Amino acid sequence: MIPINRPQLGEEEKQEVLAVVEENALTSSARDGGKRVRDFESLLKDYLGCRHVIAVNSGTAALHAALLAAGVGPGDEVLLPSFTFVATANAVVAAGAKPVFVDIDKKDYTISVSDMKAKATRKAKAVIPVHLYGHPCDMGAIEELAGKKSLAVIEDACQSLGSTYRKKQTGTLGAMGCFSLYASKVLTSGEGGAIATDDPRLAEKLKTIRNHGMVEGYDTRVLGLNLRLPELAAAIAKVQMKKLPAMLAARRKNAEQLSGLLKGVAQPQEDADRRFNWYLYTVCFAAGADRDAAKKRLQEEGIGATVYYDPPVHRTPFYKKLGARLPATDWCARRVLSLPVHPGVGEGDVVKIARTLDA
Repeated sequence: MIPINRPQLGEEEKQEVLAVVEENALTSSARDGGKRVRDFESLLKDYLGCRHVIAVNSGTAALHAALLAAGVGPGDEVLLPSFTFVATANAVVAAGAKPVFVDIDKKDYTISVSDMKAKATRKAKAVIPVHLYGHPCDMGAIEELAGKKSLAVIEDACQSLGSTYRKKQTGTLGAMGCFSLYASKVLTSGEGGAIATDDPRLAEKLKTIRNHGMVEGYDTRVLGLNLRLPELAAAIAKVQMKKLPAMLAARRKNAEQLSGLLKGVAQPQEDADRRFNWYLYTVCFAAGADRDAAKKRLQEEGIGATVYYDPPVHRTPFYKKLGARLPATDWCARRVLSLPVHPGVGEGDVVKIARTLDA
């Protein structure tokens, strides 16, 4: 079986976890986190080229904390695509705000700036562009519009660690950028997340939010929760950071090989402004082509081809009541299929994927 994604874990991660157990320091409630949390934050900060990184216990927690830090709450609207994992919308609801679903561009599955402009009312407080599949959004146009509308830009970079826009890392282009360390991501701690920012005021607020709103002892000053990343998870993430460049290079090699072999589907395309981390290699089927039959054929051959996200969030039972009309989102949801290109995929596997899909 070639799974859609697989954690790349080895002896180094095991030894680092065992060291945490030996030290009996599984977690820390310190404001700045435990030793390995701080080590991981420092490594990620240097990689991203930003001033601050605050580790939390999931990508969802990162999004929720960022919204709270931006002052988003009841009565506010937050613009976001529906073509994403539901966590993006759930974080908005958890902050007490209303999600306003924006359509996407078919060419890269990221938020449509023109539809964003049409839906930015006076109640809009923030926008969450999602770098879906590792495809960077048009951040230049988003930042320009957000500036005119006084919107906080909170990047959902949960799938895009290592992707760049105009040579800058995704997650470092808005006020805050949110990352996921879930088991399927390009870098994992099992469960975990992080928030990047250049704003020292936001960084301090995020540290407070992730620790029950406390600054000194039991002095809760703002609404916060236990969003801390345990030392056990940080131990894995710390080692993973050292492997990240090699893991991204392996993904790129597999993606470029696959692009050279595939013929019958629309392939993901980089351009001068955008380079992908190749978290997922997502193809698009033309109208009339049978996406689901292709998926079944691949899975029967032991290839973990997967559809993300059908239904999109606005079609799920909980969010359907908002009545969003998103024609491009619906069109893409019926036609996309993601293929494995993670570092565990070998050259022969890539050939097998291409031959099976084009059969």
